[in-house]
This record gives sequence, structure tokens and C-alpha cells, in this order.
Amino acid sequence: MATHAVHSRNDRRRIRLDDHLPVDHRLNLVYRIGAGLIGAFLVVFGILGLVNHIGFFSIGGDTVTGLNSNGALSVLSICIGAVLLAGMVIGGNVASTLNMVLGVLFLLNGFLFLGLLDTDYNFLAFKIQNVLFSFIVGLLLMTFGMYGRVGHALPHDNPYWRARHPEASPQEQRTRPEQPARREQREVQGRQGPRQPGPGQVL
Repeated sequence: MATHAVHSRNDRRRIRLDDHLPVDHRLNLVYRIGAGLIGAFLVVFGILGLVNHIGFFSIGGDTVTGLNSNGALSVLSICIGAVLLAGMVIGGNVASTLNMVLGVLFLLNGFLFLGLLDTDYNFLAFKIQNVLFSFIVGLLLMTFGMYGRVGHALPHDNPYWRARHPEASPQEQRTRPEQPARREQREVQGRQGPRQPGPGQVL
């Protein structure tokens, strides 16, 4: 029973979050733009690498748009770019979470191949410029994904703030209709005139 109540509460929070993040919401646009721009670049980078007929596991000096590449890196770039473009189409929380997760993976990938430079295990033909690019893309994706979602000073109309403070929204919703009700009550009292004292009562 308790488990069911917890699940129901979590479901309500998730639904409220999605309902307050419409397609044209500015946060949604940021997530879509971030995923779309970086995804499109990765797809173009991968296609250019395949068009140049670079060896699949070549570790030579073949470059595309200033970055070292081979067939494996080209295919991987197209796949990741396609995932980001799909996140752009979906938008919302999916695009935000996808940006953050892939941003972390890009950073970890940069650290990994920084240690594999000039070794036989560098199967993606990374050079120092590739490592720097991986760091930059990782930071950009994380920034786009965390925008308006992580912070200690989020505005109260932010959908993520509302999801983390579900007890505040009902209170705000209850106080809003109380104001016109009180105004109407005062108007009715004004039309009726001052109250007459009952037996034994003194004005």
C-alpha cells in the first residue's frame, strides 16, 4: 500500500513536470537547439569521414574538419549524432537528459583517449585536437542539458522547481481563488448594509 502511494506520488510529479514543459517552452527550445546543433555537426563529420574512404581502423593522419578520423570514428559519430537529432525531435525531458548523459560520456571519452594517445589501443585515431573537441562538446552538452534544471536559485515558475516542491503549487492554487471570493463577499455585505445587532448584542 505504501509502495503504491509512493509510485502514485512520483507519477503525479512526473506528469506535472511534463505538463508544464510545452513544446514552445524556452527550456525545451534550449534542449532542442543544443541537441540539434551538435548532433548535426557529428553527422556531417561522420559522413565526410566515410566519403573520404578512410580505413576503418586507420591510425594515420587523415583529418576531417581539422579533426583526426578513421572509419570507426566516422560511424560512431553518425550514430551519436543521430541519437542527438532524435532527442531534438522528441524534446522536453528526453532531450535534456540525453544532453547531460552524452555530455558526461564525451568527457569520459576525452580522458580515456588522452591516456591512449600514441599507443596501439588508440583505435579511434584520436589526436590531441580530438581530445580537446571531446571535452568541449561534453561541456556544451552538459550545459545545454542542465540549463534551467540544476541550480539553487531556480524561479518558482520553473517546471523543475515545481516538480521538486509539489507542496507549494497546491497552496498557490488555493490562494488565487480566495481573493475574488473575498472581494465578492465584501460587495455583498456592502449592498446589505451594516449588520443589525441581535438580542443581547451591542454594536
